Amino acid sequence: MRAIRVAAAALLGVSALAFCAPAALAGTITPFGFSVLPSSVAPGGEVALRLQRDGGCGGPATVSSAVFDTVAIPRGSSVATATVYWDASPGAVYQVTFTCDGASGSTGLTIAGGRPVGPTPVPVNPVDPHRAVQAGEGGSIAGFDLKEIGMGAALILGSVGAAYHFSQRRGS
Repeated sequence: MRAIRVAAAALLGVSALAFCAPAALAGTITPFGFSVLPSSVAPGGEVALRLQRDGGCGGPATVSSAVFDTVAIPRGSSVATATVYWDASPGAVYQVTFTCDGASGSTGLTIAGGRPVGPTPVPVNPVDPHRAVQAGEGGSIAGFDLKEIGMGAALILGSVGAAYHFSQRRGS
């Protein structure tokens, strides 16, 4: 009887990991960090393409997407801008791919409804070597949203709770 309980608990644990694995693999792991700011923009707006040159990207980089022209980020620079096409579909999510030194990573860019009144302000922080490091979204959670993290945590907690419940249940 105990073997059946252990097998059921193991099966629940494997099932929870199987459901969580696609969410964990959905994020792109690269030796460098990257981001698109803002992550949602109206057609015709501008986005900042940021590359974190933290040892994983020393050469020139390219950023490509179906929603704007390919942009080059030269060696020594970490920010470029791109203008989103006016005919981009509102509500659509386009992939933005960063490529540097043979490694590629991608993230999504959501197209908001409506048209921009003027140019979209692009937040740009020039690198000052005398300032402290600006920490941000790390590689372990890049690209995840709160819903995915919550679903993964709920699956893991549910499987652990079920395994505990079945292991403590006594047969008559």
